[in-house]
Amino acid sequence: MAEVRVTYDETVDAAYVYVTEPQARVKSARMYPCDPVNVDAMINLDFDEQGRLIGIEVLAASSKLPKYLLQSAERPDTEGA
Repeated sequence: MAEVRVTYDETVDAAYVYVTEPQARVKSARMYPCDPVNVDAMINLDFDEQGRLIGIEVLAASSKLPKYLLQSAERPDTEGA
C-alpha cells in the first residue's frame, strides 16, 4: 500500500492530502476549486506544471475526512506547543 502524507490544522479545520512521494516538495502551479455547493465544503485540487495532481486541500476537513486519517496526520498547528 502506498504511503500518503496528510497534514491537518485543527484550528482552521483544514487538511492537505499529498499525492506526491512523501519526501517530495513540489510546488503547485495551478489550483482547481471544486464546487463548494455540491460537496458542502471547499475542496481544492493542486496540479504541478506538467498538469499532474499533487495534492488535495480540504476545508471543513473534520466533516469530510475519516477521523483516523485526521488523527494520524502531521499537525503543524501543534508543532512547538
